[in-house]
Amino acid sequence: MLDYDREAAHYDATRGGDARAAAAAGAIEDLLTRARPAPAPVAARVRIADLACGTGIVTARLAGPGRQVLGLDQSAGMAAVAAGRLPGRIGRADATRLPLASGSVDVVTMVWLLHLLPAPAAVRAVAEAGRVLAPDGLLITTVFKNDAPFSAETGDEAAAILAPVRARFRSGPADALDRVATAGGPHGLTLAAQTTFTGIGQGQSPRAWREQLTGGDLTWAAAAGPDRVATLNADLAGLPEQDRPRPDPVYQLAAFRKH
Repeated sequence: MLDYDREAAHYDATRGGDARAAAAAGAIEDLLTRARPAPAPVAARVRIADLACGTGIVTARLAGPGRQVLGLDQSAGMAAVAAGRLPGRIGRADATRLPLASGSVDVVTMVWLLHLLPAPAAVRAVAEAGRVLAPDGLLITTVFKNDAPFSAETGDEAAAILAPVRARFRSGPADALDRVATAGGPHGLTLAAQTTFTGIGQGQSPRAWREQLTGGDLTWAAAAGPDRVATLNADLAGLPEQDRPRPDPVYQLAAFRKH
């Protein structure tokens, strides 16, 4: 897994920066508008906990009048960067053991978190979100994150080469929509709305795919075996414009309401 402490200083620059963050925050705002049952009274403050907040580049965009935003991340390096964007509103925490009281927040956001966790930990993270949410609160999370580049709609011919082998040898994603729904059911969480956003700056070149394929970054490649990996690498090497990033993937975002 990526060393987030070491990556923190330049993480945003390699992940689409402000444009990507604005797209993600815009999708969250869309779900907040469509999935919340009714506007809160003017005097009320919407309490938002952004889990795995990273550098806070999205978290800061969720702050504003009538909102109380808290960002939490397990990485000290990421939390330090985020604190520069939201002083006094960032803390460190494991998403499976939140330092928050039950029913104490109105919205929990988890952008690009669940896919990083082993399946049992992902179930615990969803359970914790359900615990800390107040009635009618929302859990907003990305789902099927790692599947996004392999969608035929992207037009990424490099990903298309990899897709059939990946589909055969990958394990079921911890952030699959049905798995999140199943994990959330015992805690009163039911699917309320879905949307998408473009992962600006996330499109990969054939050379970048080859580096991942041979560098041990793709767990399904190990299961596929060295002969298949060698064939895939040769097919990728035959594509034109090896260093040109292909189209950005489109990510899925789902909102679950607590009943």
